[in-house]
Amino acid sequence: MSIINDAAEAAKSLAFKVMKKAVENAPDRWMPGGTPDPLIRRQHGQIGRPISRIDGPLKVEGSARFAAEVALDNMTYAAIAFSTIARGRIASLDVGDAEAAPGVVLVMSYRNAPRMKPMQALGSSEMALSGDDLPVMQDDVIHWNGQPVAVVLAETQEQADYARSLIRIGYEIWPSTTAFEVAKAAGTETGFFLGQPLHVKVGDAESALAAAPFRVDGLYRTPRHSHAAIEPHATTVAWNEDALVVHDATQGVTHTAWQLSRVFGIPQEKVHVTSPYVGGGFGSKGLWQHQVLGAAAAKLARRPVRITLSREGVFRIVGVRSPTEQRVAIGADERGCFTAIVHTGTALMTPHNFMPEPFIAGTGNSYAAETFKLDVQIARINSVASTFMRGPGEAVGTFALECAVDELAELIGLDPIELRIRNEPERNPTDGRPFSSRNIVEAYRAGAERFGWSTRQAPGTRREGEWLVGLGCATGTYPYYRMPGGVARLTIDRDGCVRASVAAHEMGMGTATAHTQVVADRMGLPLDKITVEYGDSILPGVFLAGGSQQTAAIGAAIIAAHRTLVAKLIRLAGNDSPIAGLRPDEVTGLDGGLAKLDDAERRESYASILARAKLPELTVEAKAPLPLEMLHWSMHSQAAMFCEARVNAVTGETRIARFLGSFDCGRIVNPKTAASQFRGGIIMGLGLALMEETAFDERTGRVMSPSLAEYHVPAHLDVPPIDVMWTDIPDPHTPMGARGIGEIGITGTGAAVANAIYNATGKRIRDLPITLDKLL
Repeated sequence: MSIINDAAEAAKSLAFKVMKKAVENAPDRWMPGGTPDPLIRRQHGQIGRPISRIDGPLKVEGSARFAAEVALDNMTYAAIAFSTIARGRIASLDVGDAEAAPGVVLVMSYRNAPRMKPMQALGSSEMALSGDDLPVMQDDVIHWNGQPVAVVLAETQEQADYARSLIRIGYEIWPSTTAFEVAKAAGTETGFFLGQPLHVKVGDAESALAAAPFRVDGLYRTPRHSHAAIEPHATTVAWNEDALVVHDATQGVTHTAWQLSRVFGIPQEKVHVTSPYVGGGFGSKGLWQHQVLGAAAAKLARRPVRITLSREGVFRIVGVRSPTEQRVAIGADERGCFTAIVHTGTALMTPHNFMPEPFIAGTGNSYAAETFKLDVQIARINSVASTFMRGPGEAVGTFALECAVDELAELIGLDPIELRIRNEPERNPTDGRPFSSRNIVEAYRAGAERFGWSTRQAPGTRREGEWLVGLGCATGTYPYYRMPGGVARLTIDRDGCVRASVAAHEMGMGTATAHTQVVADRMGLPLDKITVEYGDSILPGVFLAGGSQQTAAIGAAIIAAHRTLVAKLIRLAGNDSPIAGLRPDEVTGLDGGLAKLDDAERRESYASILARAKLPELTVEAKAPLPLEMLHWSMHSQAAMFCEARVNAVTGETRIARFLGSFDCGRIVNPKTAASQFRGGIIMGLGLALMEETAFDERTGRVMSPSLAEYHVPAHLDVPPIDVMWTDIPDPHTPMGARGIGEIGITGTGAAVANAIYNATGKRIRDLPITLDKLL
């Protein structure tokens, strides 16, 4: 098995090119980076402790205020009317009855909406969070079935909803493309993800596949998936003269402020976005048309507006995970070593957005192979935009890849885990970079022992009454990201209290909790002395709660701010201090003060330093170095997934009896919140495997399952006992030694379920979701 060492070949790696682009396009200069943090090797008092989320009591008692709960004086309530055709124009629009209905303040359509610039779509800019670049209610043209065509404002939500039902719309229908096969037949093009082509070639994989003594070659399909976070999208918005105040459910407060400032042609500092609590995002809570419409309607009415999408509204205008058709072929020699990996196929995308489903993203780093052919083709369709959804690319790509690996293991006569370990790469096989830290073999071996993998039997041989029982495994992978732009502010007062301020986000993953621990460790203070401010665009930094990178980005910024704070405190301490003459890297926070790393007797309290300097408090702000580590190392979180599935031989019903995830994600900052993230990802993966599918009418382009009555997600009885474990081996090349955990739980889960079902029944299902009709 060859390793690519030629530097020119390194440019072929998708992850490498995306990260290089992010760094090169950053607005600041290159700064020193990639140096291991000396403190990640020390086990402090707070890092690694299972601390409960500090926002938990607020949410339980109902005092955590979400975007749809912000109360403003003289507020109006919005209801959106959606188009019912895939492409065309509004031929007639009668809003008279709606305007005359009780409580109605106004009806806004393309006829009277303020003039606005289009949003910028994902991929067009590092700050862009919109699903498309279409004009928002600026003309009579319809681009997809479900596009907003009118907004009603009324004194109550019920009045707005009723008045909306009185709007009468006639359409001129234009030719459209709404079927997968028709879109493919019209022609495809190479997909781009974050500005980089979804195409990797190493050697001649097709020839190597044809010559391989062992090979599998299969077609896998995954359907549309719609976002269904527990909190539907909502915004409460008001204008204060020429300034815009937005209380939003968003994964990027600074990104939203930037985008809205451009839509309305005002300076960014005139847009203030707050988002202290988000009830689930998973990639969906960027900027969609409802925020723009709410702000436009508020400007028109000169009153605050609350615009809350119904569950149907989310399905109509918020982006989806694209359906995919994937070919995976793997060739192996007599030893079971891979000679070729082919992973190609097609995903759908609208003409007005830039987010395909990059299902090859994890394939190029998972296994050593002599040759690779990876390619995503895009076919264009008239529908709601595609967008990020938890584990974009990897979630559905690992389903295809890991099912193929399982099938090849049986063909060769090897245990599926042994085949994976046998093809474990020493370096990234498609770009030649060394791994920063990779312990998936340890995760597999520990997980297999805990799960009882040795009890696995031949396919279709284990039966308990009517139930066929099988065990399956799969590998999960997700890249380490850390976006540039991380800035943090630290303020310390004489009481030894520290306030950390970052424009970051809390979507239930424990952001404030984890970084309270990080600051407490750095400062040598108890948790109750630390406050973390977040969720507000007036705070420093540009953070995105996505790509499993926010914790690393915040951590890097806090480390930079802490170093700056320590340097200033040493200068303030002066020559009479026990820490006089020490460099910042020679001291640590200890018992409410600064102490020499190897001599705790040389210590002075923060209160003493500030008192001598006659300062009530000290504030510093610093920017994290650019994430150069991503250019030097191949960096990924990994998972070994284990599933026990039971399939009823009479009805075809599938039940997941138990599930284990064994993770290699570097240092775990907070085991309690991490375990919750791992389990949440696995549960979402169970939905992907067994039930989630957006019903889509390919004749009209209409989503036919726009509620949780038709779009099924796992309920309590669908979820088995889920066990999680991790290596907890720090990555020496990341801030805090940690890599991302938010999305690794969903990757590999679908394949582990499918492989367990195959082991139970002897039937290979390559078309998600795996429903009973496919098993009977």
